[in-house]
Amino acid sequence: MVWRMATTLEAPRLDSLSQVSVRQVSVGERGRRPRSARSVSKWIYSSSLVVLLALPGCAAEQPNVILAMADDQGWGDTAYNGHSVLKTPTLDEMAASGLRFDRSYAAAPVCSPSRCSVLTGRHPNRFGCFTWGHDLRAEEVTIAEALREAGYRTGHFGKWHVGPVRTESPVSPGSSGFDAWLSSPNFYDLDPWMSDNGEAVKTQGEGSMVIVDAAVKFIHSAAQAKQPFLAVIWFGSPHVPHEALDEDLAQYRDQAEQMKPFLGEITAMDRAMGHLRQQLRALGVADNTLLWYTSDNGAIPVGSTGGLKGKKGDLWEGGIRVPGIIEWPSRITTHRTTDIPVSTVDIYPTVLDIAGVEAPRARLLDGISLAPLIDGEMAQRSKPLGFWVYPAQGRPVRSSELLQELAEEQRTGQPVRPDARLPLETRTPAKGDSADRLPGHAAWIDGDYKLHRIPDGEGFKSTLFNLKIDPAETHDLVEQETSRAKAMRAQLEAWQHSVTRSLNGEDY
Repeated sequence: MVWRMATTLEAPRLDSLSQVSVRQVSVGERGRRPRSARSVSKWIYSSSLVVLLALPGCAAEQPNVILAMADDQGWGDTAYNGHSVLKTPTLDEMAASGLRFDRSYAAAPVCSPSRCSVLTGRHPNRFGCFTWGHDLRAEEVTIAEALREAGYRTGHFGKWHVGPVRTESPVSPGSSGFDAWLSSPNFYDLDPWMSDNGEAVKTQGEGSMVIVDAAVKFIHSAAQAKQPFLAVIWFGSPHVPHEALDEDLAQYRDQAEQMKPFLGEITAMDRAMGHLRQQLRALGVADNTLLWYTSDNGAIPVGSTGGLKGKKGDLWEGGIRVPGIIEWPSRITTHRTTDIPVSTVDIYPTVLDIAGVEAPRARLLDGISLAPLIDGEMAQRSKPLGFWVYPAQGRPVRSSELLQELAEEQRTGQPVRPDARLPLETRTPAKGDSADRLPGHAAWIDGDYKLHRIPDGEGFKSTLFNLKIDPAETHDLVEQETSRAKAMRAQLEAWQHSVTRSLNGEDY
């Protein structure tokens, strides 16, 4: 039997809304949300769910964690990676002082799946988040749920894009383990609409600074309570459309018109990161805070891949290689750069490891803990990285329209469009499917080598590259290294079958 996942499409937008109550947001501490019956049943469902290692004094030693992610920032979209005009002084400083990843990968070449990989440590195809606008599966145990069980205060700020931001949704930030949230269904720019713990609000300001200000208030509250915190800060920049403040546009007055707001958005996001770091120091929590910065996929057409092949949406290096930096002053005391491959799937196991929390044993994780790499004790990666673009239809998620509709519902008490989502079925692989029934472009990274499995007529062809000497993937080695290519192809297809078994529910 073929397992089918229902996805949805947005109904037509409203032309206008009248008499919507608009206020400037102020995110207050609202206490820990009571766990829903759905959440309780999820935790009881498995006998090997996340368990805090109950060591004496553990809570005092647990680090704070901030996971910051850009939206569509390519590998070459930073000054420290060689962009000729872009100004990113904060990211440059972080790259020069912390642990810089020169082979940092997003788990997928588009938004939603990569975000799901951060939340779960698993390739998003394992639970049907195939492409943009697809939702997280409610049965997954998120990083926020795991850390909240371990005593952390948890907050989400910015782009969500793995489900609705309504309180009744089983995959809202609140239902996914976050105590506090100021979230958007998708990208956002100036003066954005947001969901403040389920209440639609109109905020004022540049989007990146809006969410960082909210995160800082959350962090301040946790610091006062002497409680470790997880703050997930997901920017909406530099996703299209591009809107930048005049002060940021002015820095790029000599650039092409379409480039000015794009570059300005990145500089504004960089400034917000600088404000965040300054506030961490002012609050006295910087030393014991792990700050991990990355992007959800590679460069968009106006962006830069730094000379790599491909763009957002494909599995060539330009579509999945992204900026990656960790700062943690108390543990990363000297600057280091590494070319060991790392991925967004590694964030979950790494954070749980350093927090002293066991991962759920019933879930197959695709990531590994990078704690040894953080400590300078990892010479090579212990597990290859798999990538798979499953051919599924994306779903448009229009943030402003959705949140204005929510505001209207909250004002009137009546749903604006009860049947707002229309079902769409996607044919997915079944457990017993052979390798020729695993559609789409897939890739396998093992050390310096990367193998592509590319649709070719009725079958698939392999291409093989040594990324250490050929990061632009221009010289195919599949004919010269046939044994390696054959072995990597077999490993990739075995992994795809494992993903298919997860997709069909074997992990729950």
